[in-house]
Amino acid sequence: MAGNSDMKAHEATYHSIISLLKWGAIACAVIAAAVIWLIAG
Repeated sequence: MAGNSDMKAHEATYHSIISLLKWGAIACAVIAAAVIWLIAG
């Protein structure tokens, strides 16, 4: 089993990856909306 310090490092990495994915999804949605707006206009 992983030690306590290993779990803290893994947990920090997990939270940073989830945050990156969340902001990446928001950025993709904004870019897609801008492209659709440009094409429609």
